[in-house]
Amino acid sequence: MPRRNRPNRSRSAGTPARPTAATGLQRTESGPDGDWVVRHIPGERTTKHYRCPGCDHEIRPGTPHLVAWSADQHGSVDDRRHWHSGCWQARARRGPTRRR
Repeated sequence: MPRRNRPNRSRSAGTPARPTAATGLQRTESGPDGDWVVRHIPGERTTKHYRCPGCDHEIRPGTPHLVAWSADQHGSVDDRRHWHSGCWQARARRGPTRRR
């Protein structure tokens, strides 16, 4: 008998994901670096180039990624950062890069 897919129940601590009108899923995460609002951006919605603060590499148009900002700053556009999904998950191990 084929296996049925089950929903992912190992969601990170925080509020449950909720869809947003313009992009994808948005959730709140708590970590050692504070509380963050994180929004998934599907690849078909990305039209600009961004620079990931985790690896300092470019996020090209069409690449799915995350946008994160401090939950304390109420989503100010200037404070939002676009991250590769893997870089966001590894941020506690390596932190953001510093451009020279």
